[in-house]
Amino acid sequence: MTGLAIDPHQWKWELSIDDSEAKSAGPIEPASDLSKIAAHCAASDLLDLAAQLAGLAEDLKALAASAVTPTERVVEA
Repeated sequence: MTGLAIDPHQWKWELSIDDSEAKSAGPIEPASDLSKIAAHCAASDLLDLAAQLAGLAEDLKALAASAVTPTERVVEA
């Protein structure tokens, strides 16, 4: 250990946003709008997952319908 101590109270936070930066960030969304956006994103993600699962189910059906051919294994004693 070096014995160095870091005092977070000595840190300086330079958070100066002028009007042009604030305007370019866009309007502030109300919380209800943000929750609607989050719900829409979640629904979209669920639809993507459902489509992937449907594709997997089709692949598994095709695999189950195909014949399984046994392979010969030579076991030496």
